[in-house]
Amino acid sequence: MIWALLGVPMAAGAAAFLIRPDRPRRLLLLAAALAHAALTAACWRLLPGPALGGYLELDAAGRLFLSLTSVLFLAAAAYAVGFLRSSGHSKEEEDEEGFLFDNAPEAVFTGCLLLFLGTMSLAALSQHFGLLWVGIEATTLVSAPLIHFHRQRRSLEATWKYLLICSVGIALALLGNFFLAVAARLHPDLLMTGRELAAHSAELDLPWLKAAFILFLVGYGTKMGLAPLHTWLPDAHSEAPSVVSALLSGALLNCAFLALLRVNAVLCAAGLADFTGGLFMGFGLLSMAVAAAFIIGQTDFKRMLAYSSVEHMGVLAFGVGLGAAAPAALLHAVNHSLTKGLLFLTAGNILAASRTKSVSEVRGLLRALPRSGVLWLVGFLAITGSPPFGPFVSELWILQGALARHRGGLAALYLALLAAVFVGMATIVLKMSHGEPCERLKDLPADDEDPWRFWPPAVLAAAVLVLGLWVPRPLLQAVKEAAAVLGAR
Repeated sequence: MIWALLGVPMAAGAAAFLIRPDRPRRLLLLAAALAHAALTAACWRLLPGPALGGYLELDAAGRLFLSLTSVLFLAAAAYAVGFLRSSGHSKEEEDEEGFLFDNAPEAVFTGCLLLFLGTMSLAALSQHFGLLWVGIEATTLVSAPLIHFHRQRRSLEATWKYLLICSVGIALALLGNFFLAVAARLHPDLLMTGRELAAHSAELDLPWLKAAFILFLVGYGTKMGLAPLHTWLPDAHSEAPSVVSALLSGALLNCAFLALLRVNAVLCAAGLADFTGGLFMGFGLLSMAVAAAFIIGQTDFKRMLAYSSVEHMGVLAFGVGLGAAAPAALLHAVNHSLTKGLLFLTAGNILAASRTKSVSEVRGLLRALPRSGVLWLVGFLAITGSPPFGPFVSELWILQGALARHRGGLAALYLALLAAVFVGMATIVLKMSHGEPCERLKDLPADDEDPWRFWPPAVLAAAVLVLGLWVPRPLLQAVKEAAAVLGAR
């Protein structure tokens, strides 16, 4: 089963580079996404056994994040069919400077998209810290061409920024692996997996372990988008096609988050939970503050969503740092991924119709694009933690965790930052949604009538609403099991 979870997207990705007609390639994309989702669903009935001597194994935490990746990829793949069909092979006009540019060949885009799924699956399945590092690095390499789908200067700049900053981060994470090996030097035959290291945590060298965690936090925190290491994220999310932005925000950031959680589990077992908890809370609140500062007055609605991702990575880190709120943080990862997928796919529809990302040039969405306009409003309410949507439940659970640990001051700061982001996003989204349609939206091609581009975000919106009204017992149990595997206090 584990080999099938890796092999299906990898083989389909390789085949996509070779298939010349568009229609069979798009069918392959959908078929591979469906097959991966079916295999992942089967893992909920019976966890597959380990492979490669325990280097690859699907535990409760990996299953949660793999499922999230698979569901979001299925929605993105369906959306991509409509996106690729409308993008066609003709030149596109740049929205600010008006010049024409080409898009990358569709075969390259589809192939990299499927390889992206394969590498993210590898990250979710890896138990060995070295192999996990390889998986995280591979996600960078195969997703870079996706960011540069639009062959123009700004997307090229964003791609290089993504590659350079994430490469520095991943180099520091590699150094963290070396430090981790030094911390375990008393047991040279020890398998470098989280489970083995946690089982021998009493014999690890604590100063080296602390140094390793700091390197991992900086390295994987860069990929996760924690401030002040987040600088690649706004450009990459803004310049990539919206379907890619949805995967970057909703799935890729989770891979780095999972890597940090696996390292954190070793330190918690070694009695260093207070050390890691303080760092997580500090980076979490800093990320929320930086995001709030850049969301207020933001002029680009895709960058607004990118900074929202920074904010929610901060929420996740804050929740994990509280310890008792770790299950809430994992539930929030589910809610954030689904909601951000909804918002970026809807943003793609708005961008396709208006041909601009400028907030000031988009008005009257509810009249001009009624279905996408409603989804845009629903997504805004959900991502800002308003009831009755899923993020409200998980953010409230994290708040309860802070109060239960007698962290009243931090809880107040957490609420203040959430409120600041709400005000900043409300100002932008409400202006875009109401009023008379602007000139750009008066003579519409009505892209939101394309079922391939409407139903994927609509289904995600329905899921986020359901999770706000009722959290299914299996999901609740799954986040608690995952938190236990990851050593939550």
